[in-house]
Amino acid sequence: MARLTTLGVKFSYAVETVKDTKPAKFTQLEEASSIGGISLDTEQIDVSALEDYLTQYAAGRQDTGGTWEIEFIMDPDKSVKQIKKLYEDSKAAKTTGLATWFQVSFPDMSDAFFVIAECGREIPMPEIAQNEAATMSISLIINTYKGLDAKIEPTAATE
Repeated sequence: MARLTTLGVKFSYAVETVKDTKPAKFTQLEEASSIGGISLDTEQIDVSALEDYLTQYAAGRQDTGGTWEIEFIMDPDKSVKQIKKLYEDSKAAKTTGLATWFQVSFPDMSDAFFVIAECGREIPMPEIAQNEAATMSISLIINTYKGLDAKIEPTAATE
């Protein structure tokens, strides 16, 4: 039985070229140090009738929580440049009605996790403390959680 670790996990993005269609090419965002989980809490719907003595429930929508936090090691030549490009690409796509997709892929899985999300407008200033690696966290707004689908090997970001 193969058990997965986080070694070699890649975080990548792509802008749709065809509305509502998974892009064929993804670009890796390097230096990710933490990728927040998406829990999918199931809401409950009260389906009780007046004559019921006990409350009856049915499963409702699953809730993503709405936001997704990704943390990066700050590297001016890699992660900072790449996130600036992500924000520019995502903003340009939104003006034409296209969405930004994100992929989280494990090296030992043929599928990857896909999420359609919106970026912020500016890169936030990181917390700064003594004797620590400088990291920055971006917050994405989840539009649609797509879940597992066939992985697309991301290409390296261009300089």
